[in-house]
Amino acid sequence: MPTLRHHDAIAILDLGDGENRFSPDFMTEVHAHLDAVVAAGAAALVTTATGKIYSNGLDLDWLSANGDHAADYVEAVHTLFGRMLTLPMPTVAAIGGHAFGAGAMLAIAHDYRVMRADRGFFCFPEADIRIPFTNGMAALIQAKVPPKTAIAAMTTARRYGGTDALAADLVDAAVAESEVLDTAVAMVAPLGGKDQPTMTAIKSVMFADVLDALRGKD
Repeated sequence: MPTLRHHDAIAILDLGDGENRFSPDFMTEVHAHLDAVVAAGAAALVTTATGKIYSNGLDLDWLSANGDHAADYVEAVHTLFGRMLTLPMPTVAAIGGHAFGAGAMLAIAHDYRVMRADRGFFCFPEADIRIPFTNGMAALIQAKVPPKTAIAAMTTARRYGGTDALAADLVDAAVAESEVLDTAVAMVAPLGGKDQPTMTAIKSVMFADVLDALRGKD
């Protein structure tokens, strides 16, 4: 279950201590916490997780049991990505373990990423699990990483450790486990204090094509 705490003016959203898959309830709770973060005027947002998994992404068990709601589910996932992409403050994902599939995409939707160097994988497994990327998902990844990395990460399902993820420009720092959260906080601490509507407008213009793809627009 996601929980929210604060470190001075920085909001820290812990996604939970399990697989942190995107069930409808999980996404509803994350949105509620993001509402609180915005309403409080937090200077920045750090997302993290307790345990060995940042997020394993889509809740495939829920999806297989609720196939008639698949379109609405994917739309909800896209909405979460779009909201994180345009949140009106600096954002950083503190990845202390595995980030797979949509979990890795959520991290990509942040402004910055810090990953544990020695354990854990950052991976888009779609090529191996036979689930093609949606237009929105592909656009999100390709807007944030170099083309060479996008091709390798999206077509091979390669599992990147923290050091390799840093070299491939998937993350911005790779540090010891004990330093992941502190490094993430330190990364965004000097960047806060900007006007919220201005930040939203800037990010919305920067990523207009991604937002259109996530919303299903041509």
